[in-house]
Amino acid sequence: MKIMVWVGILTLLAGCSSTVVEDIGPTQAKQQGLEVATFAGGCFWCVEAGFEEIPGVKAAVSGYSGGRESNPSYRQVALGKTGHTESVQVYYDPEIISYSGLLQALWRIMDPTDAGGQFHDRGAQYRPAIFYHNEKQRRIAERAKTALAASGRYDKPVTIELVPFDKFYRAEAYHQDYYKKNPVRYQFYTFNSGRYQFVDEVWGEQRHVEFTQFRDDGIEDGTIRDRDMSHFEINPQVP
Repeated sequence: MKIMVWVGILTLLAGCSSTVVEDIGPTQAKQQGLEVATFAGGCFWCVEAGFEEIPGVKAAVSGYSGGRESNPSYRQVALGKTGHTESVQVYYDPEIISYSGLLQALWRIMDPTDAGGQFHDRGAQYRPAIFYHNEKQRRIAERAKTALAASGRYDKPVTIELVPFDKFYRAEAYHQDYYKKNPVRYQFYTFNSGRYQFVDEVWGEQRHVEFTQFRDDGIEDGTIRDRDMSHFEINPQVP
């Protein structure tokens, strides 16, 4: 029985190691009618994995944003020498998932109250951030952050920064789809980081929701639907 189990594990690992990273960028995304969002929530392996589970997300790419150097390497960023933070660029179909829906997913992947890193990854290279690409994204993010802070869900202030997007540098190939290529190492890392223990404690049964229900309705005229705001409450009332 043990031999059969190990054969199964080795087969799984072999299959995962052959995963091909989808080659997508802003040009291809525009041609496909996709929009782009950029987020930082600590280790990009975890953030990428979280977003790729969301309906309407066509690709999530690990990389670096918010720094000074051009084309930084992982080693440079990890040493905190470039000012970048590990980030993920998300390509999504706005007909299926909204920017508001992506923000709701982000809250359930990371800790927006920790500006000094994320979980056991410390330093500015792991600081959380929302890199907004346009004014509409900025307004949606501002409102979502304000609502989250007012929800009373956290014991500490919500400090995630909102930053205008400048550049995104794609990380090395071995970082892309890491959770698929190295599932055992990834599970070991995430468990020991405490990331999802924290998320489960904060969100409970509301951790897993239908993210496509959140819409950007009303953002152009400065309003937002009550049903979207209700999900920031600790005990939301179903209308």
